[in-house]
Amino acid sequence: MALIRSIDGQAPQDLPGPWRFTLTPPGACAGPGDLDGVADWIPAVVPGTAAAALRAAGRWSEAAPTPIHDRDVWYRTRLTGPARVRLRFEGLATLAEIWLDGVPVLATRSMFAPHAVEVGLGDESDLALCFRSLRAELDRPAKRGRWRPRMITPGSLRHVRTSALGFMPGWAPEIDHVGPYRPITLEAVRPGRSADLRATLDGATGRLTARLTVEGGAGTVTLRCDGRETMLAETEPGLFAGEMMLPGIAPWWPHTHGAPNLHAVSARIDGVSVDLGRVGFRSLSLTRPFETGLSLAVNGVPVFCRGALWTPPDLVGLGSGGMRTLLTLAREAGMNMLRVPGTTLYPATDFFDLCDELGILVWQDLTLANFDYPHDDPGFAAVLTREVTAFLDRTQTAPSLCVLCGGSEVWQQAAMLGAPRAIWADAFCETTLPSLVQAQRPDIVVVPNSPSGGALPFAPRGGCTHYFGVGAYRRPLDDARRAEIGFASECLAFANPPEPGTPGPAGPADPGWAAGIPRDRGADWDFETVRDHYVGHLYGVDPAALRAEDPERYLDLGRAAVAEAMEATFAEWRRPRSPTAGGLVLMLRDLGPGAGWGVIDWTQRPKSAWYALKRAFRPVQILLTDEGLDGLHVHILNETADSRALTVTLTFAERGGRVAARAARAVILEARDALTLTSADLLGRFFDATDSYRFGPRVHDVAHACLTDAGGAVIAEAFHVPGPRPITPEPIGLTAEPMTTEAGPALRIAAERFAFFVQILTPDAQPSDSGFHLAPGTSRLIAFPDRRRLPRGTVRTINGTESVEFGHDA
Repeated sequence: MALIRSIDGQAPQDLPGPWRFTLTPPGACAGPGDLDGVADWIPAVVPGTAAAALRAAGRWSEAAPTPIHDRDVWYRTRLTGPARVRLRFEGLATLAEIWLDGVPVLATRSMFAPHAVEVGLGDESDLALCFRSLRAELDRPAKRGRWRPRMITPGSLRHVRTSALGFMPGWAPEIDHVGPYRPITLEAVRPGRSADLRATLDGATGRLTARLTVEGGAGTVTLRCDGRETMLAETEPGLFAGEMMLPGIAPWWPHTHGAPNLHAVSARIDGVSVDLGRVGFRSLSLTRPFETGLSLAVNGVPVFCRGALWTPPDLVGLGSGGMRTLLTLAREAGMNMLRVPGTTLYPATDFFDLCDELGILVWQDLTLANFDYPHDDPGFAAVLTREVTAFLDRTQTAPSLCVLCGGSEVWQQAAMLGAPRAIWADAFCETTLPSLVQAQRPDIVVVPNSPSGGALPFAPRGGCTHYFGVGAYRRPLDDARRAEIGFASECLAFANPPEPGTPGPAGPADPGWAAGIPRDRGADWDFETVRDHYVGHLYGVDPAALRAEDPERYLDLGRAAVAEAMEATFAEWRRPRSPTAGGLVLMLRDLGPGAGWGVIDWTQRPKSAWYALKRAFRPVQILLTDEGLDGLHVHILNETADSRALTVTLTFAERGGRVAARAARAVILEARDALTLTSADLLGRFFDATDSYRFGPRVHDVAHACLTDAGGAVIAEAFHVPGPRPITPEPIGLTAEPMTTEAGPALRIAAERFAFFVQILTPDAQPSDSGFHLAPGTSRLIAFPDRRRLPRGTVRTINGTESVEFGHDA
């Protein structure tokens, strides 16, 4: 059923409070009547968690999170009446019991299931919520699974419908999530209404199918959308159904391929206005069988899906604070898909509303991860079915939702332990989940598990895979091509260093540095070891020695290494002949201070990896790939709906600027098209572009491909270095000239010689790019969006002796 947003402008209201809460020993209070002697009550905010309330009271810290699961947590507030009302509980973590005036009205054992209860209020009523000790529940004897994952502990979590957040040492902070983390609302009891909405696109025509149920019946029901309306017919008592055909409707696109158009939908029932939210008209299909590699088409157009894994922006209170900032940064980086992994929780409805608005596709896992879940237990299966149904209900009109997946690494976990398919391929995800989705959201794709699809769940070519060949398994960069990935639903995990000056541990010498490095439990390596491998492999230095001798340069080379690995991998995957249809980086944002997996740090500041992805994900793009004896291939991509008149320039030069070869060509690239040119095509003669033939000394140090529009503006650039990376510091003629543009302050950064990994360091502003290269004798205009004055900062490079300050008062 679609979410009804309001009736005659009246939306469900959050309970006004004030709320207070207290902690008691497990089982010490059977009901609210036993709380009379408890004096230690703390103010609380609902929605929120006990950890957030304790932190606000100065009694809990993220730096040293104390346990909460070992106690019962009680919340209390007063309601005024008298009235008959409906109380809605959108999310209760986790073993919750609810009383009104001492009478139990609800008990739930799922963090993810919403509930609604009708109650009668007196003149003043007492509402009490108890969250029973999860530790006590987990310590009870329970049937063990056929396998036990190392990543999540304890094993008894497989029986409890709660988030794995807080139970993954080395992956996420050990924060206990307890309390009413989603809204509790109150509304007057009135005749029930529900809506089933289906928005589809057939060519240029939108089709909106509606089924509205009105308890007690109605005289007339009118459906409205896009300035048009139609009467719904009463097909059976209280059920009104109909269909609107909307020729020429503006479709919904992921933002990389078009505009994410949304259209308000409402119904008028006997003069009462019912707001049904907004819909987007789009089609979604597979371009090839799932077993040969997941590949999506939106509105008939194949889409290379790229983005990252999403985690809650507020890891303590589980609220939505900072969500718009993070989603805007994801969009700015060119991400068109986010995956919500099964290790976290279902996001709030406003997450999907924002993804609808911003044109970001959402891959949603069920909150199942790694464990051998008791799917054969009828009680567990019923709870999980209700959870899935409730999620599909509230996201029924979200065009951003495109994939519903049966969970994260459940199948992989068992398969890697040697179990046969009969053990790891559960029937719920293979058969039950598709039938549930077909009934409510037939317009989305069902993936049984992430990863899955091949002979083994983690096989790289079939279905979707978690690819860490480049990354954790420390394969060379060209493994990204050799692996022939179909779709990487998780990839490229590094301990990404934050930018200098970010709050938190500053570097390896800081005692708190190691705590922020992600690691797999039980492994004798961590993800800083992974990053160090690529620093040594790419730049020919000893990371351990450099870490001790010059920790600042050690981190700079680490920032450069992860940026280079990400750009090179996506260049391989986005080239026209690649079989890869998507890649989602682990992950969007750090869960705490330090060098985490996130491409955005815990303060929501982009890192070098974010800037690298922003360059790698451009919808109009130029790429260079090393094809050995066939030279360099230049790939030009145009994912937009418009034909583009472009000029491609390919230059081979020494570091000092002497040009060995250069060619330019004007091209017309049609909408949704791609073109590949070889270096020989462009130059019209033989040139050892990749230093493969080696008939004599190499005559160039860098290849620079530049894509400009009809007005000469640079759209995209790509670089190839055939020999050792130029990391030895030397004078390169680096300059940074302040500029004023129509859009605001900017810097014109130039270099006489090849500038490798140009960093713009600003403590209180975000430049439009950082960590890029500059070809000899060229310049880049770097903007500072949303700034009226040029901020203070420094420009420096890996290979330059200069460090240029800017923005200081004259």
